[in-house]
Amino acid sequence: MRFRFLSLLVLLFLLPGMSAAETGQADNLGRVVTALERPFRAKAPAAEAIRDFQGTFIQESHLVSLDRTQRGNGRLAVKLLPPDTANRRMTLFAWHYEEPEKQAIVSNGRDLWVYLPENRQAIYSKIDPEAQGGPGDPMSFLTGLGNLSRDFTIEWADPARDPAGNFVLELTPRESSPLIQGLRFVVAREAVAKSGPPGPDRPVFPLLAVTVFDPSGNMTLIEFHDIQVNRGLPDAHFEFTVPAGVEIVRPAPSGLN
Repeated sequence: MRFRFLSLLVLLFLLPGMSAAETGQADNLGRVVTALERPFRAKAPAAEAIRDFQGTFIQESHLVSLDRTQRGNGRLAVKLLPPDTANRRMTLFAWHYEEPEKQAIVSNGRDLWVYLPENRQAIYSKIDPEAQGGPGDPMSFLTGLGNLSRDFTIEWADPARDPAGNFVLELTPRESSPLIQGLRFVVAREAVAKSGPPGPDRPVFPLLAVTVFDPSGNMTLIEFHDIQVNRGLPDAHFEFTVPAGVEIVRPAPSGLN
């Protein structure tokens, strides 16, 4: 059995915290959560709204059944469209893995493609728009950032800061999920420091890293690097064209499609 990142990133698709008295940051928890959510809210002021972002990532995945850890890296792009009449906010994304092997995960908000060049296969699935952004959405750490406090219980992690002084949060779904046991976010201290009135250098991308835990004990850590925001990514950036000679695989219908 080959261990691919897809087993955790796509199939997931995605410790009690210290008390406020212990951390001495009772008031800060709300500020950190606000700094994380505010740029992604559907009605965020234009000066601080994050409409798209792109950069590179490093990923580490541990699969319990194989007792194996694998590391890789690549580049990503994400675009958040304005909310529709039902107040749903479609998210477009493209993950391109460079190591340990080339693969791509691309979605235009309606269709999801997982491209495996080595196998000459492209796996196609439809996306349920009503499932995007909620606690049961395995990509909720990207599609639902504006509604985290609605969908998750948020506490300080232990410790509540990393060695660089960034804030660390533990998130637990308010509703039981078969895919996500919990999340751990590292929030940039610069984003919290600038969470007041917007200035000319706003917005700041607040998320430095996310760890996804599933009920089986599997873990995926993703660190974000060199993130650039609001570069005007076109929708066409998130369309996938099947290369010639590549087989299209359509999984049997399930709760994920």
